[in-house]
Amino acid sequence: MRRTKEQAEQTRAEILAAAETLFLEKGVAHTGLEQIASHAGVTRGAVYWHFANKADLFNALLNQVRLPPEQLAERLAGCDDGAPLLSLRNLIIEAIENLARDERQRRIFTILLHRCEFTDELREAERQHSDFVNLFIRLVEDLLSRPACQARLHPGVTPRLAARALHAQVVGLFTDWTRDPALFDPWQEAAGLIDAVLRGLVRDWRA
Repeated sequence: MRRTKEQAEQTRAEILAAAETLFLEKGVAHTGLEQIASHAGVTRGAVYWHFANKADLFNALLNQVRLPPEQLAERLAGCDDGAPLLSLRNLIIEAIENLARDERQRRIFTILLHRCEFTDELREAERQHSDFVNLFIRLVEDLLSRPACQARLHPGVTPRLAARALHAQVVGLFTDWTRDPALFDPWQEAAGLIDAVLRGLVRDWRA
């Protein structure tokens, strides 16, 4: 029984690896489940055993590189060390550095940002991705709504506006770097790029 479970997990991993390769090469919209099955060396039925459809498979691929919602909430809600804004800043920088450090993250985010069109068959994956984005913005907004944080925001900058600005900066950096890694050095410049945004949101920002 244990061996059967291990074989199933191995098959699932091979399907995900095949999908990653083909999505990156051909784009998500132009890759079918039969192609993925063939590339993985399994039957189409095996693909459907593990994934309900292409949207389910694509979302499973994304889940390999993004924090589970519970862990994301814990990381942000746990910023109670007396410097919650600094903790948020460091979490964002860590995400950017992980993109450069982890080849799989780089490939999967390249697929999401440059090789994916959310066609009708991917509507459920699009919804789940939007839910994740909205969750991140809401958690950051909740953090910035704490009295100690909100008091440090520039006049006219609401927690909601600041949360959306930070998210837009992260998405922009991810999109630019996966398109052209020569645009900036994640190790040397990520902190400065995030600090530049925070200076526009937070009074007397000092990292």
